[in-house]
Amino acid sequence: MDIYSVAPRGCWKISWRREYERRLVAPERAAATIKSGDRVVLANLCGEPHVLPNLLMERAWELENVRLFHLRPFGSFVEKYLEPGMEKHIKCTTVFAGGNPAIIQLIREGKAEFYPIPLSRIPWLFREGPYRPDVFITTVSPPDRYGYCSLGVSVDYAWAALETAKTIIAEVNENMPRTHGDTFIHVSRIDYFVEASEPIYELPQPEITGVERRIGENVASLVEDEATIQIGYGGVSEAVTYFLKEKKNLGMHTEMVPEGVITLVEEGALTCEKKTIHKGKIVCTFNAGTRRLYEWLDNNPLIEMKPVDYTNNSSIIAMNHKMTAINTALQVDLYGNIYSDMLGLDQYSGAGGQPDFVLGALLRPDGKSIIALPSTAAGGKVSRIVAHPTLSGNVKAPQLPTVTRFYADYVVTEWGIASLKDKTTSERAKALIEIAHPKFKDELWEKAKKINLLK
Repeated sequence: MDIYSVAPRGCWKISWRREYERRLVAPERAAATIKSGDRVVLANLCGEPHVLPNLLMERAWELENVRLFHLRPFGSFVEKYLEPGMEKHIKCTTVFAGGNPAIIQLIREGKAEFYPIPLSRIPWLFREGPYRPDVFITTVSPPDRYGYCSLGVSVDYAWAALETAKTIIAEVNENMPRTHGDTFIHVSRIDYFVEASEPIYELPQPEITGVERRIGENVASLVEDEATIQIGYGGVSEAVTYFLKEKKNLGMHTEMVPEGVITLVEEGALTCEKKTIHKGKIVCTFNAGTRRLYEWLDNNPLIEMKPVDYTNNSSIIAMNHKMTAINTALQVDLYGNIYSDMLGLDQYSGAGGQPDFVLGALLRPDGKSIIALPSTAAGGKVSRIVAHPTLSGNVKAPQLPTVTRFYADYVVTEWGIASLKDKTTSERAKALIEIAHPKFKDELWEKAKKINLLK
């Protein structure tokens, strides 16, 4: 039982404020609680603290064998990872390398630890797996009049870290929006508070190219009225939202909310009223965007934030009416294998929640899994539709798919839509060549014949 729930009427306010003030410390003192051998977890993405990671890195040479878990980091502390020998003092540990060249470099050089798991498994990693956290560092909103802070834009793996870490440190930031759902934590659950006032990290809106607009229009044509959608970040994702404005009674069950969703809600296309579960709510686990998105999220009862082992549980995903998962990829081969996180032996990002949502959508008879990607890369010099990665000139090693051909459904480029489910291998190859860039079609056809996909 919360010790403050039994306080006499009128005394609760004094009680939690006294506790808050007692636990409020200088940032240096909070950072000093981390000791050699500790496993530390940082809150995810835009929930990342501003002050404490830098202070930790400043005292790195005092420490040995500290492991620091995060996904995509934003702070300047990442640059310290690249100092010679840093991995002996503080070593990066992650399941996602996307968006930060320094993390990609560390993994390539063997100076970071990478767990090849989808996001839904991170709570398992903390609770039962090999990474039991000693310290969790997060950002929270200031406490409300009842003494509850909000985890704001980052719920995802926070609860697993809160339940397992020996020490909880929170940067209290007035810029953190108070979100609804499983986001509230009482001051009595936090060991140390540090006050910060920097703006919450932002993920800038991507520029949408003409190619991405054509992809978005093709993807939107597959989305039915009353579908529950999952969609992520990026130019393709934002382009898709632009073409969903005419849809009726869409719902959303997703990892993060693209900024374009604000317009879909305002124009009445996304109501969540026809959802099977969490009717009337957008269900998500973290958010990243600009200040406009954060202001929209603040105290918005439409948003229902849940832990990632709930939002990304394929069985939960499959409960949603007409579940439609929309994801992107780096490459797709003519067998239908989907490559979203690696090229050759280089780790470019991570599985993210793609395997979770692909499987969840396909568990529903009325579900759809859509993989969207431009037909070319490197300024049009390379085809993203390949016969097989080992036959591509830019890949010199065996490649591992993020989602295997057994779960392929729709693949979309700016040139059209390939429906792969229930197709033979030769039918898949033909469908994928049709949506490849025209200048690569003949080459793909010849390679498909070489590996006996086509006659």
